[in-house]
Amino acid sequence: MKRVILHATDYSENAIPALKYAFSLSEKLNASLFIVHIFDYPTIFDEGLKEPYNSLEKESYKLHHDKLVDFCKKHYKGDLDKIDVTFEAIEDKSIENGIITKINELNADLIVTGTKSEKLLKELLLGRTIKHLIDRAPCPVLMVPKKAKVREIRTIVYASDFEERDINAIQDLLKIAKPYNATLKIVHFSTKEEYHGDEQMEWFKELLREKISYNNIETEILFSDNIFNSLREYLGKNKADIVAMLERTPKGLVKKIFHADLVKKMGTLGNFPLMSFNENRL
Repeated sequence: MKRVILHATDYSENAIPALKYAFSLSEKLNASLFIVHIFDYPTIFDEGLKEPYNSLEKESYKLHHDKLVDFCKKHYKGDLDKIDVTFEAIEDKSIENGIITKINELNADLIVTGTKSEKLLKELLLGRTIKHLIDRAPCPVLMVPKKAKVREIRTIVYASDFEERDINAIQDLLKIAKPYNATLKIVHFSTKEEYHGDEQMEWFKELLREKISYNNIETEILFSDNIFNSLREYLGKNKADIVAMLERTPKGLVKKIFHADLVKKMGTLGNFPLMSFNENRL
């Protein structure tokens, strides 16, 4: 079955890199791309206004749909008629609910979204909603920073706790790595106090050999008392194109790195797209 990628946009300048990333991924992975815009308009309660309201509703859908298509045409270097892409304007009072509903309807494999957007991500990423999306989305969430450049994916870094639960996320991540023949670097960050010896890594490497069919994988343990800064330095040193993590509750690596301040620290992580997997959805 063909894979499905969903991208939601608000037309802002900061959302453009994520749109381009969604186009590039869908073509490389031969996936169907669905691009949506969530909008809302006031509810009219007067029964006498029902007919003009229905007309207004139809006009609103057409207006937003046409604007969505024009926005994508402007930022896609090619002929949209020659690729597998669908556009849809969706009315919903909650951007988050509108996206989740569409993900479930499409049984989407991945959602691609931007960061620090003016409208869409005001709800999506500024505050608690990013965690709600990661917690609720039945698929991985790929967040693309506003300064990210679309390029060939050569290196993917997966920040791991060297646990069996990582395997499903890695299997899903390889659906992106394999078409690019990208190197997958699996790295575990630990403090000296938390380190329990090389046995954990050797056990995990053996599990990888049993469960994963891909030769271009490297594993590594790094020690640090400041995991976030160490991760940022590691990504730059290894020229990472994507960094991926498994969101665990309540004590996973994402929690250790970001704690309650994920959104602010995402802004200082650099220009690395971040893919989040939810262990409860794998």
